[in-house]
Amino acid sequence: METIEALSRRLQSTKDLQSVVKTMKALAAVKIRQFEKAVEALEDYNRTVEMGLQIVLRLQTEVHSHRDETNHGSLAAVVFGSDQGMCGQLNDQIVSLSLDRVGKLGLTPDRCIWAAIGERAAGRLRAEGITVEEFFSLPGSVKGITAKVEDILLTIEAWHDSKKIDRVYLFYAKPHSGTSYRPHFLRLLPVDRAWLERLKADPWPTKMLPVFTMDRDTLFSELIGQYLFVSIFRAFAESMASENASRLASMQGAERNIEDQLADLTNRYHQLRQMSITEELLDIVSGFETLEHEQS
Repeated sequence: METIEALSRRLQSTKDLQSVVKTMKALAAVKIRQFEKAVEALEDYNRTVEMGLQIVLRLQTEVHSHRDETNHGSLAAVVFGSDQGMCGQLNDQIVSLSLDRVGKLGLTPDRCIWAAIGERAAGRLRAEGITVEEFFSLPGSVKGITAKVEDILLTIEAWHDSKKIDRVYLFYAKPHSGTSYRPHFLRLLPVDRAWLERLKADPWPTKMLPVFTMDRDTLFSELIGQYLFVSIFRAFAESMASENASRLASMQGAERNIEDQLADLTNRYHQLRQMSITEELLDIVSGFETLEHEQS
């Protein structure tokens, strides 16, 4: 039978674990808001880029994407995951989405170039027998995202130059509501021609159209570069917000289990303590009765 001392130690360790879980919950909640704010702040800049593209496209008789669209040959898949655990099935779901999408494109994984962002995503890909050719660790905060985006853009350019890869897909988790998320993918390259056509057809918000003196093709290329930057930055921020949302949900579940365990341990401790007190009282009464009998 478990002793009071052993039960007391279990109670204390469970309370310590509860404190750790509460701290992790608070950190996850703070990080979620930080990354959500980063996405919100990005929207104004993204709208500026789109408006710039709209003006340039209005001067073109035919819309051309940044690189020719193709449905054959190799592609690059960039899979966003996590460096740390305790985030549910996030990594499994994102990797599953990437494999499913590659299959629907008529390709086998060995015909793709795979890049993983986060140790857990890389490990999950390797578990599927996939060679991860590029690995990127996750930034520790919003401030670190910009440098990671630049590294990925340089890698994509290197793929294009050395391996003639023009199709690039991003696979990541997108916040849905509360502590939930959805696996999501984006065809980064070639840029969606239908989207460019919609931009060109959108009405301009004022009566006066802006003018520019820069070479049109150069300006278009620069704006597409900014679009790529924004898209990858958003993927980072939304993926990390989703990771922390999933971690928060896991911690909430763990906290409920700990509270149930604490209630059970506390009840058992009180019962055991009461039994111990009762036994001590019985021993005292028994000893008193024995002593009284001997004296009489």
